[in-house]
Amino acid sequence: MYMTKYISKLLRVQALLLPLLLCACVDFNDVTEALTVQVQLVAPEELTTSESLGGHDVSMALNGQTITVQSDDNGLATFQGIIPDIYNISTSWKTFQDAQRYTVSGSLNSQLLKEGQTRLTMPLNVVKDPDVIISKIASAGCKDKNNRTYMAGKYLELYNNSDEPVDVSGLYIGLLDSDNPQPYTLENLQEDYNSEYVLLKQALRIPADKPFLVQPGGTVLLTNSAIDHRDVSPLESDLRGADFEAKDVSGTYQNNPAVPALESTFSRTSGSAVMNLVQGGPCGVVIFRTDEDITTFPRTYAYGKTSGNQWLLLPVRLILDGVDYLKKFNDGVRIKTKRLYTFIDASYTNINATAGWTGEVVYRRTESHAADGHAVLIDTNNSINDFQVSTIIKPRVYDE
Repeated sequence: MYMTKYISKLLRVQALLLPLLLCACVDFNDVTEALTVQVQLVAPEELTTSESLGGHDVSMALNGQTITVQSDDNGLATFQGIIPDIYNISTSWKTFQDAQRYTVSGSLNSQLLKEGQTRLTMPLNVVKDPDVIISKIASAGCKDKNNRTYMAGKYLELYNNSDEPVDVSGLYIGLLDSDNPQPYTLENLQEDYNSEYVLLKQALRIPADKPFLVQPGGTVLLTNSAIDHRDVSPLESDLRGADFEAKDVSGTYQNNPAVPALESTFSRTSGSAVMNLVQGGPCGVVIFRTDEDITTFPRTYAYGKTSGNQWLLLPVRLILDGVDYLKKFNDGVRIKTKRLYTFIDASYTNINATAGWTGEVVYRRTESHAADGHAVLIDTNNSINDFQVSTIIKPRVYDE
């Protein structure tokens, strides 16, 4: 009985002392206060003086949550009540110049916002909207019924986002370097090549021997194996209707003789003609046109080296569209591994898995529908905004 009363008394004393102890441990200097953050938009030289910087949405994103405000007449966007953290900030809008549609965009990726860091400058870029865009990357692969990795069902899609038929014959598809560590970072490319090139590990071309017209809202389906893959896994697709196939001379993938061949014009791996689409990324993609012989384009070893593998240096002036497709690590996507400059892709896209094998596809969101009913896909040159991830989306489909 005595022991019971003693313990009861001790507990009452602890209950009285605990708030005092907790108060004594609080450092009021560490209390987080909300910030007011201002982002100043800076117009590029290419933008006509008549284009206003006011009235445009500027977004600040953190962990899937987005805050959007409008810029004032001076191009200043003011965010209030911002909790200090690391944010992605972006803006994008369409404009017309000389009867041509352009995208104006800007971004500040992984921007630390804290006290004293509340006035930011965002330079803007202006890019002519391409008729044909990269619309889908299906490179995650999957596991078959025996839980073995399966890579043969990977594919890419291009989309005619204009309101006129487009001839895609002679169009090049470039796959960005995917080595870890990177042979060249963007900082290295700035240092050695003044940001005038990106690195390709592979380039393929749609045959130019005859026209290949794509109607508005039409797609170009490119794969390594144009067969029905659905028997392997419900995550796979029937690719027998592909437009072009990267023929596998090694016999690893089953090819479809009824599907025309993509031309292999450069490969870092000698003799490889298949599209080297990496399961978990990175495998950024660009499309470009040129009448030049790309085999004469300069090549480079890894930064600071004079031997080993070589990559093709593609002039950025030729790029029509680009998607930075990055790998997701356990600690998230590492922005410093971007392969494309922000004026080509202001951000990046990625699948949710760190290693792939999940059947995940990244595809463009639908912005609206044209008068004839075909989808108009969103294209703001900012892949975080433009793309989403799915395990059920199928070839040539853009609505789940």
